[in-house]
Amino acid sequence: MEKVLIVEDDEGISDFVSLELQHEGYSTAIADTGRKALEQFNTFEPDLILLDIMLPELSGLEVLRRIRKMSEVPVILLTARGETFDKVNGLNAGADDYLAKPFEIEELLARMGAVLRRTQKSASASCIKNRDLELYPQSMAASLAGESLNLSKTEFLMLKYFMENVNTVLTRDAIITAVWGKDHYIDENNVDVYVGYLRSKIDQSAGETYIKTVRGAGYMMTDGNIAK
Repeated sequence: MEKVLIVEDDEGISDFVSLELQHEGYSTAIADTGRKALEQFNTFEPDLILLDIMLPELSGLEVLRRIRKMSEVPVILLTARGETFDKVNGLNAGADDYLAKPFEIEELLARMGAVLRRTQKSASASCIKNRDLELYPQSMAASLAGESLNLSKTEFLMLKYFMENVNTVLTRDAIITAVWGKDHYIDENNVDVYVGYLRSKIDQSAGETYIKTVRGAGYMMTDGNIAK
């Protein structure tokens, strides 16, 4: 079931859209301010966001900019009719589509379907695989044997780095630079902690070793053909 976050401060619109989407088989959550939208984004982890531009606390465009720093989740902007400036700025900020209010629910559903198909196809094309583990960089999603993995942003970035360098020994310093950035001071023990998180979600679930400790050097994700 695909999850849709509806960010709209007009309760009549948000409730109506939510009910219609649930009827179509979507799971929904609602946020009526920009700050709540960011909170819901982190907790609800939507597959698509319907984002009104005019919001209390933070504008829809600012919400979009902040989300784009973390994720490529598809976003459809809900704009006032005729507001070309908002549409252009929204698309430049990373929106996937826009729809002027008031709108027909049939058109919204059609645009949602088109955006989801397009983004899912793109994400599938860039899938990184290692044995039963699959990672989709554009949608920041991962799965093990077909089951979705619930990963934090840091866990996802670390897993991505491992999967891009299978059978290569990675030092803790290299992992810190790839995940946190070279300008951040991160204790090496943090690497060990997050590797432990990944192992609990991947190695223990799979019943086999994906991430191997290389004593005195760091860590290595294997493809299963290297001796444990």
